[in-house]
Amino acid sequence: MSLSKKKDPTAPAEEIKTDSASSDEFETVSAAEVDEVMKKYDRESNTRIWTGAPQMVIRCIMALFSVYCIFSTLWSTASLEVRLMIFLGCVDLMGFLYYPMSKHHVKENYIPWFDWIIMIVGSACFFYYAFNFDSIIAVLTSASKMTPTFIVIGIVGILSLVELCRRCVGVPILCVAGALVVYTFWSMLSKGMDIQLVLGRVIYTLFYTTGGVIGTPINVCAKFIVVFIVFGAFLERTGIAKFFIDLANKVAGASSGGPAKVAVISSALCGMVSGSSVGNTVTTGSVTIPMMKKTGYKPEFAGAVEAAASTGGQIMPPIMGAAAFLMAEYVGISYGEIALKAILPAFLYFAGIFIAVHLEAKKLGLKGISRSEMVPGKELAVKSYLLIPIVLLVVLVSLNVYTMQKAAALSIIAAIVVGVINKDSRLTPAKFLEALEAGGKGTITVAVACAMAGIIAGCITVTGLASKLITAIVALSGNTLIIGLFLTMICCIILGMGVPTTANYCIMAATCAPILMKLGVPTVAAHFFVFYFGIVADITPPVALAAYAGSAIAKSNPMKTGVNATKLAIAAFIVPYVFAYSPSMLFVDVESWVDIVTICLSAMLGIYGVAAGLNGFVKRKLNWLFRILFIVGGLTLIIPGWKTDAIGLILVGGLTAYEFIMAKKEQNEAMA
Repeated sequence: MSLSKKKDPTAPAEEIKTDSASSDEFETVSAAEVDEVMKKYDRESNTRIWTGAPQMVIRCIMALFSVYCIFSTLWSTASLEVRLMIFLGCVDLMGFLYYPMSKHHVKENYIPWFDWIIMIVGSACFFYYAFNFDSIIAVLTSASKMTPTFIVIGIVGILSLVELCRRCVGVPILCVAGALVVYTFWSMLSKGMDIQLVLGRVIYTLFYTTGGVIGTPINVCAKFIVVFIVFGAFLERTGIAKFFIDLANKVAGASSGGPAKVAVISSALCGMVSGSSVGNTVTTGSVTIPMMKKTGYKPEFAGAVEAAASTGGQIMPPIMGAAAFLMAEYVGISYGEIALKAILPAFLYFAGIFIAVHLEAKKLGLKGISRSEMVPGKELAVKSYLLIPIVLLVVLVSLNVYTMQKAAALSIIAAIVVGVINKDSRLTPAKFLEALEAGGKGTITVAVACAMAGIIAGCITVTGLASKLITAIVALSGNTLIIGLFLTMICCIILGMGVPTTANYCIMAATCAPILMKLGVPTVAAHFFVFYFGIVADITPPVALAAYAGSAIAKSNPMKTGVNATKLAIAAFIVPYVFAYSPSMLFVDVESWVDIVTICLSAMLGIYGVAAGLNGFVKRKLNWLFRILFIVGGLTLIIPGWKTDAIGLILVGGLTAYEFIMAKKEQNEAMA
């Protein structure tokens, strides 16, 4: 769910000043640099340039689109197909108003004639179906009733979405969808079916039924995700990001290597609101990365910290990313339960990054930020009212009195009130309109990705590919869970490279999650497993978009930054295996709270052991043998079972004690 505020490319290049340990010096990251990085690594930022009167008209249209989406999800009584087709028609229309064919077609206040045609004809297909739904559905009782006219309408509508997807989401997901469509045709034609019948059946499924573009993903998007995107847009404009950074500074800024710890905490909180790993890496990183570099961290490490922490924002309750809403729908439980189950894994993820950052700071002998440069605690306490919208959302979701949509709508109202009260970042009428525009704009990319995911799911259903994959991988793994988990992890990471988390999760939920369930993994744990590995693709080379965006801000080597981000986020590669074997971490089949505490403590110690081994430092530099032993001990602690826990505790605990004793001995000898 991309809610990050994008910089206006027409705005003057202001400078973002970043205080460091020395109040006399600062580094700057210009708004122009931030905008350039966003355009390079975030396709959502490559938009047309609107100025003057056209800009105001487009802004009002987009704001009305956001208002319509909220109205539709709260009060519309139209049939599902009608609502979703109108929604997609609006998305198609809005999308072509914002996204050009390529960077070379970007001119101020300009849309080429062919874009007008694609936009009008493409959206007309969806509106035609919506406004003639009763008569169309009376004729199209089955795929065999498809006429050439209906086939053409379906093809044009789908192709317009495909082109919009190429512009604002990217090509990778189209490659997946295209391959599955080709496989669908081949599968049917190989059975001797007539080409016209096959074409009619495919278009009927993908366009006219709820098994295609208006399937579960787009339904969840229109029903839940949109209103939360708008909520996030208003929340960002209350000034809460600055509050989070100041709060993180107060909590961890003064400790060893404080700025990196500030980056972890603030990026987790800001990423929870923005839901965009790339967007949050760039916007928050423009402040935190120069701070880390000034403190003494290497550029590759500074960019990696920000990327790893920002990516984790999508798994950070209570807001999380758009895929969490889809998970609630697929699993059949409430979003509040999903957020509750995500707490412990998210804590372990960020704890792993925090430990790695601390060890690096100790290894380099880095200091923290001077307390005199921090915002006073009294001022932070006064500003804590900025948290009211989030707290209200958590309370409303927990009480389960209102629907998710109404809870989010009430939270939007709270965000507006808070924004008006905050004199430092007051919500003016212009900002109000800007928030609605940002909400509508953020909806476009998520909706298009969901529509493509619907096409992919439709092809998988029609061909029965899911059952074939389940049979193949279960056979390949020999019914061994660890092999099945590993193969699933590889699939998620490969498909996640360049594919939005939302779409990646939809694909994995339809294909790989059933495989894990077949191997005995509980439904919730299976879906969380594929959810996690779809997210870490943003920091896993060779296509680590968040890490590369961080490297651009840090002016570091992109590949080294990606490798460092992967090492820092090692918990994200470990924790899913823990809850796959021990679902009680997700509060599934909990026998006692003792089990949960034991699992979390052993996992935490395990993550510490692996982080120490990868970092090569505990009080003093580790030799290669000790590094390997730390990693082995960490992994055995993570594997469930008292025997493995005992082995891991002996290795990690014994080695840590030895390092502390030897470091103390060396210190005493140096002082003698």
